[in-house]
Amino acid sequence: MTSLHSVPLTMLDGRQTSFGEFAGRAVLVVNVASKCGLTPQYAGLEALAETYADRGLTVLGAPCNQFLGQEPGSNEEIAAFCSMTYGVTFPLTDKLEVNGEGTHPLFTLLEQAADAEGHTGDVRWNFEKWLVSPAGEVVGRWSPQTVPDDAALVAAVEAALPA
Repeated sequence: MTSLHSVPLTMLDGRQTSFGEFAGRAVLVVNVASKCGLTPQYAGLEALAETYADRGLTVLGAPCNQFLGQEPGSNEEIAAFCSMTYGVTFPLTDKLEVNGEGTHPLFTLLEQAADAEGHTGDVRWNFEKWLVSPAGEVVGRWSPQTVPDDAALVAAVEAALPA
């Protein structure tokens, strides 16, 4: 399996990097959308990011328009919406695909992980979550309906933080 750290990323502002930018930090990767019934999770994700940033957590949002066209905006519109509506300060990737022929390499790797119910494979909906260890290993996957302050998710985040 290719290392997550070698996966190239384009950030929402157009900056080229790789997932390796987050090496040494726990990363909660979330496929996000601005016009979804789950969009209010942005507030909880921002709270999680703020609470654990100094202890080594990065929340990484990955905008995706594959679920009923719920992320139709440009990168600039997405950035403005997230900042003005939810005060989002955590990094966001360029809009990308999480399923199908055009699946971004990050999600090709993330989708191999199973959630608590044993689900692997395709992303089911906006706001599905994956926790990646500081070493770049996927250590957890949660359904879109799992809210950011869910006790099991928070416990997993705390356990994944660098020592």
